[in-house]
Amino acid sequence: QVQLAESGGGSVQAGGSLRLACAASGFDYGQYCMAWYRQTPGNQREGLAMIDKSSAKVADSVKGRFTVSQDMNNSTLYLQMTNLKPDDTAMYYCAAERRPYCGATIASIMPWNWGQGTQVTVSS
Repeated sequence: QVQLAESGGGSVQAGGSLRLACAASGFDYGQYCMAWYRQTPGNQREGLAMIDKSSAKVADSVKGRFTVSQDMNNSTLYLQMTNLKPDDTAMYYCAAERRPYCGATIASIMPWNWGQGTQVTVSS
């Protein structure tokens, strides 16, 4: 059974940093494309980053501030967020798609599984 559990969210002032983690279990981590998304009430989920066993990519909207990484030995996905802004306030989710390579764009990912989310709140 695929399980994804996010952690690391919280409240931070603008300009601060947070590191989100997503602990994955129940599947062969190396055979999945992993991704981060965020969502605010009333809006669609926004794809932020993707990573597989050979490459990583972050969305232009957060490039230079967010970094995606993973510890494949421990099946854990990370999102390092720096210089946070109030507009980054959202629920952040990790997701997994059952294919070993993510493809060219974050938009092409079709997640099969989602975590429960972790809230990030950035105050000005």
